[in-house]
Amino acid sequence: MCTMIAHRMELAGSAKGPAGWFDVAQLYVGYDHPVHAPLEHALSLDFVNEEQGPGQRVAVELSRDAARKLRDALDAALAAADAYEGV
Repeated sequence: MCTMIAHRMELAGSAKGPAGWFDVAQLYVGYDHPVHAPLEHALSLDFVNEEQGPGQRVAVELSRDAARKLRDALDAALAAADAYEGV
């Protein structure tokens, strides 16, 4: 059964795709049947630049466990960055 879980957000960053680096302007985060990962459901991250068309996309499909580990690693890196910057 499809979950239909999907969220979109604006962001600023860069990603490297098959044609090289491009500006990332949007992120789609979802949880549903993956396209490629051998999982029943996966957390998907699609970093895109909608103005540059469908070729400007980097997609990642993660298990829930891997997504939680990624979240924890992001939190740890941001806490270290805050401490470094004196925030």
